[in-house]
Amino acid sequence: MTTMTMVIGKMTTSDKLRAIEEIWNDLQRTPKEIPFPAWHGDVLRARETRVQEGASRYGDWNEAKSRIREQTRK
Repeated sequence: MTTMTMVIGKMTTSDKLRAIEEIWNDLQRTPKEIPFPAWHGDVLRARETRVQEGASRYGDWNEAKSRIREQTRK
């Protein structure tokens, strides 16, 4: 067991979530350094093709959230 694993094991859930947020914020400072699997690019290209062909469309995020919230209230 590594020292980091031991430290994480002693943290509260709240502390772990704060640590994740701090790590994510730090990673966002250098997005080009974050590796991603090749299949992510494949998925994005396929989605872009579907949009260009008219097979898919995307709406406003705020409108989508409103629709989702309305559905959960029912």
